[in-house]
Amino acid sequence: MKTNLYLIILATVLITVSPSCKKGYLDKNPLSGPSDETFFVNQEELLLAVNGLYRYAAYSPLDAMPLNLTIDDGTDIGWDRNNSALQSLGKGNHDSNNLYAREVWTQAYIVIAKCNFVLDNIEKVRDKTTPAIFNRSKAEARFLRAYTYQYLSDHFGGVPLVTHMLKLEDAQIAKTPKAAIVDYVMQELTECAPDLPVIYTGTDVGRASRAAALAIKARTALNNDRWAEAADAAKAVMDLNVYSLHNNFCALFSYAGQNSKEIIWAFQYLRASKTKTHSTPNNLLSRNGQGFSNKVPSQSLVDVYPCTDGLNIDESPLFNPADPYKNRDPRLGFTIALPGSVFYNYQFETHRDSLKCWNYNTTPATRVDNQEAINAFATFTGYCWRKYVDLEDKPDRTNSELNVIQIRYAEILLIYAEAKNELNQLDQSAYDAINLIRTRPGVNMPVIVAGKTQAGFRSLVRKERIYELAMEGFRMSDLRRWKIAEKAMNGNFYGRVQRGLLAAAPHIDENGLADYSGLPNRADLRVIEQRSFNKERDYLWPIPNIETVTNTKLIQNPNY
Repeated sequence: MKTNLYLIILATVLITVSPSCKKGYLDKNPLSGPSDETFFVNQEELLLAVNGLYRYAAYSPLDAMPLNLTIDDGTDIGWDRNNSALQSLGKGNHDSNNLYAREVWTQAYIVIAKCNFVLDNIEKVRDKTTPAIFNRSKAEARFLRAYTYQYLSDHFGGVPLVTHMLKLEDAQIAKTPKAAIVDYVMQELTECAPDLPVIYTGTDVGRASRAAALAIKARTALNNDRWAEAADAAKAVMDLNVYSLHNNFCALFSYAGQNSKEIIWAFQYLRASKTKTHSTPNNLLSRNGQGFSNKVPSQSLVDVYPCTDGLNIDESPLFNPADPYKNRDPRLGFTIALPGSVFYNYQFETHRDSLKCWNYNTTPATRVDNQEAINAFATFTGYCWRKYVDLEDKPDRTNSELNVIQIRYAEILLIYAEAKNELNQLDQSAYDAINLIRTRPGVNMPVIVAGKTQAGFRSLVRKERIYELAMEGFRMSDLRRWKIAEKAMNGNFYGRVQRGLLAAAPHIDENGLADYSGLPNRADLRVIEQRSFNKERDYLWPIPNIETVTNTKLIQNPNY
C-alpha cells in the first residue's frame, strides 16, 4: 500500500500512541485509537506517551539494528554484504526508490508525528501534572523532534517542516530549505535545554538531558559549518562538569560500560519486554561465533590507525608489514576484530589457508574447523566489528539488550576541537580536548604538542574522529562536511589480502584516506566492490519517490 508524509503524520500516531488501560475503555470512541479530544487526561497518560517517543526514535532501517550502527557500512569504512539498499547507497548505484533512505525518511516522520501529537495535546494536562513533569515532558518531545530533524537535514537537505498535526487540506507540503531546518533545530534545542534535568537516576536514565540537547545543538552546528555555535554548545556540555571519559575504551561498548559517565544519551533496551531488543551481535559476529559477518570494516579503515608513536603507518619506524597489527593505536583492536586476535572466545584468523583454529570456549582449548576460512559467507574483508559484541549475548544473539550510545563525551570534545580550529582559535583548550581522548587509560597515545598550523590540526582532528568514532554512525556526515566524499567513496572498496599480507604500508593522506596505488602487491587485495560517488548528486540522499508522487509540492533532490 502506498504511504506518504501526510498519512504517516495524521494516521500512524493516532494508532500507535497508547493510553493507559482503563475499565470500559473499549466502549469509548473512536474504537481505532485514542482521539485528541480524550487523550491526555492525567500525568500518567502524558508520561506513557512521552516514553513511547523514545521507543520509536530508536528505529532500525536495516537488519533490526539501530540506525547509527548500520549507516557507517554505507561509507568508505564499512560494507554491508547483504545486497541491500544500504550497500547500494555505498556503491553509488541507488535511485529515489532506495529502501534504506525511504525507511529512514518514513520512520523519522513517524517520530515527528508522535512528537507533534504530544505537543498539540499537552496543554490539556498542564493543571493535572506537576510543573516539573509538564515542562520536562514538553522539552523531551521537542528534543526528540529536533533530534530527528537534525538527522533528516543531514541526509536529505531541505525537508518538509511539520510542527503540528495536519489536516487533510494541508497534506501537500513543500520543502523547507535546509538552512531554515537547521535554524529551527538550533532554536528548539536552545529553548528546551533549560527544562531538561542535568542528570537522571534510576528508571529515568535514558531520557534526554540538558547535555543531550546541547550536544545535538553542537552536532547540528558542526555539520553546518556554524563553528562558533558548535564550540559554544560543546563548551556548555563540558562546563556542566558531569561527564568524563571512560577509562576502558573497549568496555564502553559492552554491558560493563552501560553506566559510564562518558555516556550522555543512549537508546535503552530490555530483553524481558521482547520488543526492546536489537540484533547487532548476530550481524557483526564472526562465523565461528555463529554470526553472519554481514556488516564489516574496510581494509582502508584498518590501515588508517597509526602506530603507538602517533605516526601514520607509512611514516612510522614501528610499522612492520610482516606483523601489521603490532604497535598500533589500541583503538584499532578495540574497534575491529583483527586476524590473530581472540574474538568471541575463538582464535580469529581469516587467512584462507587457516583451516583449523582454537576454540577457547572449552577447557582445555580445542581445535575446530575455522569457519572464517572455509565458510563461503565469512567476513569478505577479513575483519569484523568489535563494538557492541558482548559474550553476554551469546545465548540469544538476535535479542541483545545492550544499550546503544547516541551521544558520548568524546564526541563533544572532538566537536569542540574541530570547531575551535575552524574558527582559527587554536588555543590550549582545543589541544586539551583532543589530548584527553588520546591519553585515556588503555589508549595512551602520544600527546599532541601545541604549535600546529590550522591545516595540521585539522588533519589530526579528522583522523582522530575516525580512530575514536568508527562504526558509531558519524562517518557519512563527516565526509560530507569535509567535502571529501567524492575522493573517499570512488574506486575499489578493499578487503585484506586473502593469502598473505600487504608488502608495504599504503600512503595515508591528511584526511586519513589510504592510497594503495604504489604498493607492489596491490593486486592481491580483495576487491569487494567498485564504488562511484557523483558529487553533483550524492551529497544528499534522494527523497523517496513515493513522497514526490503523492505530494506534488515536494521537489526531488538534484539529479535523482
